[in-house]
Amino acid sequence: MRHRKDHRKLSRSPAHRKAMLRNLVTSLLAHERVRTTDAKAKEVRRIAERMITLGKRGTLHARRQALKVLRSRHTAGKLFEMLATRYENRAGGYTRITKLGPRRGDHAEMSLIELLPEGESSERGSEASR
Repeated sequence: MRHRKDHRKLSRSPAHRKAMLRNLVTSLLAHERVRTTDAKAKEVRRIAERMITLGKRGTLHARRQALKVLRSRHTAGKLFEMLATRYENRAGGYTRITKLGPRRGDHAEMSLIELLPEGESSERGSEASR
């Protein structure tokens, strides 16, 4: 049973896992899309959505909390100025994970995690169900 298990360990030590996820979140917010494995993408989504929520808050305390995670002051500036205004009317669900299929070398399932464009819905099946 996996009761009260909070996150994926990704076969890494805690320090390595934290550093890797911080780097991936910083890259996602800087470039707005990252190609990575399925499990990493699902973990990055949790942190990235939290960072965008901090950006929407816009306070000095929120900026300091975001800088504890993000590796780049430039990316933090983009988060608080550009991304916060893009998602100001959205109550979550800022990212989309698209499965790409297996990686050629080791057959790991790959995904593309990206930030949603302004005004786009994350509901994929809404048009098909009409």
